[in-house]
Amino acid sequence: MTQLQRITIKPEQFQGEQILLTSEQLHYLLRVLRLEDGDRFIAMDGMGKWWLTQINHQQGQILELLQPETESPINITLLISLPKNGFDDVIRYCTELGVTCIAPVMSDRSLLKPSSHKQERWQKIAQEAAEQSERAIVPTILEPVKFITAIGKDVSKQKFICEARGSYPHLKNTIDTQQPLTIAIGPEGGWTDAEIKNAMEAKFQPVSLGKRILRAVTAPIVALSIVASELESD
Repeated sequence: MTQLQRITIKPEQFQGEQILLTSEQLHYLLRVLRLEDGDRFIAMDGMGKWWLTQINHQQGQILELLQPETESPINITLLISLPKNGFDDVIRYCTELGVTCIAPVMSDRSLLKPSSHKQERWQKIAQEAAEQSERAIVPTILEPVKFITAIGKDVSKQKFICEARGSYPHLKNTIDTQQPLTIAIGPEGGWTDAEIKNAMEAKFQPVSLGKRILRAVTAPIVALSIVASELESD
């Protein structure tokens, strides 16, 4: 079962017990994977459900509702200042590590100014990474907004802002494994003093990721790895 290909299906593709596969999905299943009538794959809605599905006359026939157990017990939001390079990989790796939502922000030291079509591409990367890592949920990639706007809208019960300078508790020692959380990761050069102050006023707790200075694209992977370890240690 675990070796079956995952395919993300949109709500409008479900027709009773049938799934109307798109031409792109058919090409991938029939031409790339060389599947045939009677072969099986797993359809996923990206919101937590899987269905064991069989190819039948170039459509999908739902056989069974499955119970995936690959998700974290809490929602995890990554609020990240857009790095100059490597954001595609950040999306891929953090999706594999269990992030629920990625909120790109433009901070005082952000170097990347995203174009309007980027969000759709980022969402596609998250979908492919979720399928590959056998997740049940495809993370949501939000539109980039200013940092001050993002921290004002965040409603997580736990809010952390990672800061390399200063004496702050380690993220590992501050996580409540029962409450949704948001982790804010800064740009190259780090957060400004004003941004740290604004975050603290918005109830974000400054935390450390360790003794070394991490690159802007390394820090989110380290942070999500710490969270995943704490959530899945039992």
